[in-house]
Amino acid sequence: MRKVVVLGLLFSPLSLLAQKLTRADKVLIQNLKEHIQYLASDELEGRRAGDIGEQKAVDYIIGQYQNLAIRPLGENGFIQSFPIDEGKKFSTTAFVKINNQNAIIDTDFIALSNSGIAKFTSKASINLNEAKQVWFKDVNEVLEENTSNPHFDINEWLTSTATNLKNKGAAALFLHNSGTMVDNIQFNKYDTAKSLPIPIVYFTKQGYAKFFNDELGTYTIEGDIQFEHPTRTAHNVVGFIDNHANNTIIIGAHLDHLGYNQDKHGLDLNNFVHNGADDNASGTAALIELTKSLSKKAPKKNNYLIIHFSGEELGLLGSKYWLDHPTYNGNFNYMINMDMVGRYDTARKLTIGGFGTSSKWAEILAKTPTTLLTHYDSAGTGPSDHASFYRMDMPVLFMFTGSHSDYHKATDDWDKVNYEGEKDIVRLVQNIIKTTDGYGKLDFLKTREQSMGKSTKFTVSLGVMPDYAFTGTGVRIEGTSQGKLGEKIGLKGADVLIQLGDYKLIDVMGYMQALGKFKKGDKTILVIKRAGEEIKFDIQF
Repeated sequence: MRKVVVLGLLFSPLSLLAQKLTRADKVLIQNLKEHIQYLASDELEGRRAGDIGEQKAVDYIIGQYQNLAIRPLGENGFIQSFPIDEGKKFSTTAFVKINNQNAIIDTDFIALSNSGIAKFTSKASINLNEAKQVWFKDVNEVLEENTSNPHFDINEWLTSTATNLKNKGAAALFLHNSGTMVDNIQFNKYDTAKSLPIPIVYFTKQGYAKFFNDELGTYTIEGDIQFEHPTRTAHNVVGFIDNHANNTIIIGAHLDHLGYNQDKHGLDLNNFVHNGADDNASGTAALIELTKSLSKKAPKKNNYLIIHFSGEELGLLGSKYWLDHPTYNGNFNYMINMDMVGRYDTARKLTIGGFGTSSKWAEILAKTPTTLLTHYDSAGTGPSDHASFYRMDMPVLFMFTGSHSDYHKATDDWDKVNYEGEKDIVRLVQNIIKTTDGYGKLDFLKTREQSMGKSTKFTVSLGVMPDYAFTGTGVRIEGTSQGKLGEKIGLKGADVLIQLGDYKLIDVMGYMQALGKFKKGDKTILVIKRAGEEIKFDIQF
């Protein structure tokens, strides 16, 4: 659980109740509502990075800035485009059919990501493996035979078995697991391993029971195993307010969300449109209004770089891409990130992250008035775009009103946003910028690491920060938390976690699922790759 320090109220709750809205505040609230109602409307289809809804959001943001004193600072006007590698996936034209009935990909079966690519037909029996037919193997039997073999590797077995069956003339290999032993057969969309010599299909327990419920039967089987490797293009929006100052403040918010949950990051497991009003139409709207005010009248001792990031939901892709391909090079002062600032209430309060990333933040925030109830969190990392800038040794602040029951669900809609609370957050950020104007360039401090998700909770942790943009096999880490298990056993940035206990780690999602299998006190093994060498650790959570 994240440790936070409650610093309390700068004003009493009574002053908040007594506060009267000025005309400017009413206009701000109305503008925030209009932005969020559009950005979180069904028309934008969830603003999935690289899809048409994201492009509509980008066009809307640019439309808000075109008549202001803001210089476009993308690579094409305001826009900076970047590629998203969607990884390998089962082709839409591919299929597996049993007795003229289509099996459903992911539900009934998976094709191994390094499966051979080919069409096949067969009239086969489970217990009769012959040339030109589909062969069947129970992985559980293989695992039981190798329980005492410490060097057994399922991938090596798959390679040797596929080669052997190819030599015997098999058309394809169908696998299933009749037992409870973990086989670690998964689909890795970033698999770069050489394709196996024949198609290999792994049936789930549900799929195997559905199609092969009679071991004495003969089955007419057809299949065509093919893969696609699509990419799509996402877009950051970048603008600049030039005061000809020595230092530049970066202010950001991510504009993308989950679309129809095509990337399976939703927590409600349905394919409805995920409008993402709080996450992060709220931060986008706040950044638009903050930018408008700065374009009219801004403190003069800093310049202001405005960045609306895409690809945040896929692993901070937009912010990392901008840092790798900056459209502006200057002396950066600090970065403020607004992500999920639409659900303020007095119970959850406003969390201001990054409090420990500069020795000046305590003094600056003490001088900055607000009626908001606040938590201060020292960590400079965390599951949003400020973490990318903290990694570049830059002081950061992260505005966040907390997770809730609608997080990453189709129910995160515009009518649940607290617009008056968001107005106060915009005012707070405005006042922080004013206060810092007299401080010059802020110093930078390293802080502890933050957790990996806005709402993800585990009973155990390695205390590492995954590199969400890594597209190889395994989980590359960016660093370790001070005093946590990863640091104690000697993990380093750029290490790649490849196995935890019985579970081979394909990607971050698989790592999170594996963590959920352990509890405090459990002993297991961790295998990593470091500079091409595999290293094994005996660990206890």
